[in-house]
Amino acid sequence: MRKKLLSFMLVATMTTSLLMGCGNSNTNGSGEQEGGTAATKKDVVTALLPPVSATYQDKINTYIEDFNKENEDIQIEVTTASWEDVTQKLDVQVNAGSPPDIAFIGSSGVTKYLDTGMAVDISKYAEEGMLEDFDENILAYFKNGEGVYGLPAYCEVQCIGGNKEMLEKAGIDWKKIQQEGWTYDEFRESIKKGVIKNGDKINTYGFLFACSGVAAKDYFSIFVKNAGMPAVFDKELKYAYTSKDMLSFLKDLRALIDDGSMPKELSSIDAGKRWNMMLTGQTMITGKGLSSFEKSARDNTKLLEAKDSNAVENSIPLDYVVLPVPVFENGQQSAYGAIDGYICLTGEKEPNEEHLKNVAKVAYYLASGERAANTCQELYLKPICETGRTEYDKLPPIEDKNENNTKAVELLTKQVAEARPDIPADLGAKAIKIEDEVIVPKFQGLLSGEVTPEEMYQAIVDTAHDVFGEDGCVND
Repeated sequence: MRKKLLSFMLVATMTTSLLMGCGNSNTNGSGEQEGGTAATKKDVVTALLPPVSATYQDKINTYIEDFNKENEDIQIEVTTASWEDVTQKLDVQVNAGSPPDIAFIGSSGVTKYLDTGMAVDISKYAEEGMLEDFDENILAYFKNGEGVYGLPAYCEVQCIGGNKEMLEKAGIDWKKIQQEGWTYDEFRESIKKGVIKNGDKINTYGFLFACSGVAAKDYFSIFVKNAGMPAVFDKELKYAYTSKDMLSFLKDLRALIDDGSMPKELSSIDAGKRWNMMLTGQTMITGKGLSSFEKSARDNTKLLEAKDSNAVENSIPLDYVVLPVPVFENGQQSAYGAIDGYICLTGEKEPNEEHLKNVAKVAYYLASGERAANTCQELYLKPICETGRTEYDKLPPIEDKNENNTKAVELLTKQVAEARPDIPADLGAKAIKIEDEVIVPKFQGLLSGEVTPEEMYQAIVDTAHDVFGEDGCVND
């Protein structure tokens, strides 16, 4: 039985940032293409995909053409959509009871679709060797209980990153930090050194993070994992953000602004402005940091060297280095991994078993081998499946790649927080609601100085106690 779709509409409006795929189904419920003769009928598998990497949508047609030629009984039909549109489109289709067979989403969206009853456990339909191809700790992000509801495309470590020249001028040993990490106190003192003033005016900040709108969620989520709360629930399934560690964490983040190391107008800085400030030398360190920023910085530097007008106005040469998030009091090094991939779905019409086997086959095809290798290389990532790594090693190496960054990302990938497939879908959905209705708006208020750390913490505690009960929360 499907759960009431009306309840999904509420959840959908509160979790839009978690999802990264969309499309529409062109099947008649059995998976077979409508029309044609029995001899020509193919089982149609619909896949709905955003531009996963720079050339992904250019290459996807070739991938699909190759698959369709090699599989006479299966036909993949792809609908593409922009990152800006995919969430809404997918939500509309799920609410209508006719989702695509496959959609590209963030793994945190698994809980949401499990709660609707539309996610498919492909462990029942995957061929031997498919699931085993993937790194177990990464595949676990698409698990809930014993079920596997999709396959990961990559693990993109979200961290912070710095201007190599500025770091060295400030006397900061970035190579050591890449390998050994740093404490919050070390980080706080380091970014103070990155501040450059002209009189009372700050020309360069030590650190900034894009926090406009829902982007504030990234700052909170990436940093909180190193503050003694690697997951929203502890191992006893008690809501963790009511811990006193949360109050200490919020005070520490506010202190970075009060020190003058970060802009006071942080809550108005979006991702585009953040990166522009990095390229123009207005900050020493930026977040969130992604592996691919190394390429973006290098490409702009090449334009500068060529005196190309397409270079960012007033930008400076930038050698971008990957840096880990600092560790707070009572915390441990725990990287935030954005594990995105291909979730498998079904609508109100139950498909037959053969169709579900074909869906699993298509999802695996998209997530593995040459497709994984090409996508990960563009994102400056290593594949998280064995067939992908085999094909990756055959590709021409990336020119001028900073090998220190490569090693840093590999280390951070090993430190990605443990997946929590043990968290029941209903608890996960409630935690998402608290995050969207309380944490994000209060955090924006904290960053702008309108809400104190104590006020934000108390709002979290009060709401969590209402939702989970005091016994369902960490009370230390």
